[in-house]
Amino acid sequence: MKNGYDFYLGNCLLPIAPEKLSLKINNANETITLINEGEINVLKRAGLTDIEFECLIPQVKYPFAVYKSGFKGADYFLDYFEKLKMKKKPFQFIVCRGLPVGKRLFDTNLRVSLEDYKITEEAKNGFDLDVKIELKQWRDYGTKTVNISFDMDKPKASAEPQREAADAPAEPQTYTVVKGDCLWNIAKAFYGNGALYTIIYNANKDVIGGNPNLIYPGQVLTIPAI
Repeated sequence: MKNGYDFYLGNCLLPIAPEKLSLKINNANETITLINEGEINVLKRAGLTDIEFECLIPQVKYPFAVYKSGFKGADYFLDYFEKLKMKKKPFQFIVCRGLPVGKRLFDTNLRVSLEDYKITEEAKNGFDLDVKIELKQWRDYGTKTVNISFDMDKPKASAEPQREAADAPAEPQTYTVVKGDCLWNIAKAFYGNGALYTIIYNANKDVIGGNPNLIYPGQVLTIPAI
């Protein structure tokens, strides 16, 4: 991909943007056959999205590679990928797109799980590593409890409010400001809604100062979980 694409796996910014990104929005519709009507298509909510890409993880510092806080070797990223896999918890996958002139394009922001990753070493890449990553969209889910009471021999059932699946509270993330950023776009990238920029501003007043419209490249902002 061209410059202006930033790939985040949780808090980790990939140093070199992948050349290709594949997102497959899976189908959950069901085709059934009725005796007198023939085939019909039962429309359902879309299935989970599959995400696939390959990224180059350098062993040496290249002028075109981007790091949030200084150069990191390949072992740093491999350890990070392993932690994502072993923690068995969803994380945020974000792709920020921008034109060379600084204009922001649409963003991808999905809660995902790390399904598989494959590390390849090839002579053509020197000491650098090629990593193929497969992600799957993750959705919140929970259970409902039904209480049954009996009155006049007539059973009555009532459903309790849905309980969310047990999960540890989301931890705040950090983001390093780059040229052309504004709090509105950062909030849109992390929360899907630019109007929530005040949450980021209130958490970073000591860094930003009194004017939320003035942020500068290199500032490290705390992104609270919501």
